[in-house]
Amino acid sequence: MASLPRFVPILATPGSLPPPAVDEQWAYEVKQDGQRAVAYLPGDGSVRLLARSGADITPAYPELAALGRALGRVPAVLDGEIVALDGQGRSDFERLQSRMGLSGSPAKAARMAQRVPAQLVLFDLLFLRSGSLVRQPWTERRAALEELGLDGPHWSTPAVVVGHGEQALAMTREAGLEGVVAKRLSSVYEPGVRARTWIKIRHARTVDVIVGGWVPGRGRLGGLPGALLVGERHPGGLRYAGSVGTGWSDAERTRLAELLRVAAVDRCPFDEAPPVAGAHWVLPRLVGEVRYSTRTKAGRLRQPSWHRLRPDLAPDDIG
Repeated sequence: MASLPRFVPILATPGSLPPPAVDEQWAYEVKQDGQRAVAYLPGDGSVRLLARSGADITPAYPELAALGRALGRVPAVLDGEIVALDGQGRSDFERLQSRMGLSGSPAKAARMAQRVPAQLVLFDLLFLRSGSLVRQPWTERRAALEELGLDGPHWSTPAVVVGHGEQALAMTREAGLEGVVAKRLSSVYEPGVRARTWIKIRHARTVDVIVGGWVPGRGRLGGLPGALLVGERHPGGLRYAGSVGTGWSDAERTRLAELLRVAAVDRCPFDEAPPVAGAHWVLPRLVGEVRYSTRTKAGRLRQPSWHRLRPDLAPDDIG
């Protein structure tokens, strides 16, 4: 890989769809939920995969080794996302987690590749043959990527749509996907930058939850809740749904601290006590609304964020 320059991946900025007046100036891709990877192919049939951190993750995904042979003697650097697909063909981060962290265990990585095969979703081309493409507009990089024809058993170049952002977002919602990434057609590739020319738009899901405990914050948040431990009612009791550590203003955090102190109890109200160090338990009577992205197979909320307290609801009203 000595002849290939290193690239730190560009990052997308969370946001909303571009205004309708400029919709045709943007392309839309399905947002994948996996592990970001830059693939270095020096043209000798080999491939090296580097994570966003710069760590070499090549040994963890032996099924992607054939990508180098598929491209042949053309040196290239590709940007993409490694995913594991569920039964409906959607990226499933929980499935992928069983593949991550295996770079030091090639034998186990090979076994897991049979059980949970990985797919490299390619969406940008940073270097081709003898020159960098990062200063070229997205449209030219995308055209060059498509000309490579990289669609194989464990890698693909999914389609994109120009304009029609609202329809693209609605389609991903109906399909149960995480959302879309909007990319300005004229945008250059900015290595290591969280760019405003790449915007990720996630579908916001909400759920009413019951607060069963909390964990104190640190530093200036000492004595205040750093995270709430929340659950969902079911016929047998209260099932732990996860830890929520973002979404409050200072005033809301202070108000929650007062309510939690009044409701303090010694016994965990969840069916099974979550393995959370330093937890304080409360009577399960406070109801809140939480935003989240998806759920794990165990029902835990992924990327939860506090939205609001629901004083209009009692615990028995939900579930």
